[in-house]
Amino acid sequence: MTDGVNLSRRGLFRGRLSAPKAGIQLPWSVSWDEFVAGCTRCGDCLAACPEQILIKGDGGFPTVDFHRGECTFCTECVSACQAPVFRPTIQTPWEYVAHIEAGCLATAQVFCQRCQDSCEQQAIRFSPRLGRVPTPGIHAESCNGCGACVADCPVGSISIGLSRGEASR
Repeated sequence: MTDGVNLSRRGLFRGRLSAPKAGIQLPWSVSWDEFVAGCTRCGDCLAACPEQILIKGDGGFPTVDFHRGECTFCTECVSACQAPVFRPTIQTPWEYVAHIEAGCLATAQVFCQRCQDSCEQQAIRFSPRLGRVPTPGIHAESCNGCGACVADCPVGSISIGLSRGEASR
């Protein structure tokens, strides 16, 4: 609720039967419920993003689209926002990490290491396998969830999500 307005009731009048679904949240943003309650959907963060990876998501709330590129953690979205929907930027930006899906070319024995090449953090490592192409793995402790690997994957088999065991923020 924000200022006594029930967002789900407002949505009902607009033909929406459920609350907006969380996409990939902006770095340093508060929990999704707090974000929805405080965000004005003005679009200032979208315009401020130099990488142009922020889009209007469900309900018009900003979300990150890693298919457009990576997050450089520049804090421009935080600086542009007038609403109280961000945590201090001295904290970790988020708990997102990369996940490699079953459609990875290595599972089809096709040699590709573009994700590893695009990962500045060196969080994606390929393990050699006798008689087979190397297979990728994510070193979660090194992954900052920037999404560089998502846009670079030729078959779209990398996604960004909460690290294993992380509860929704």
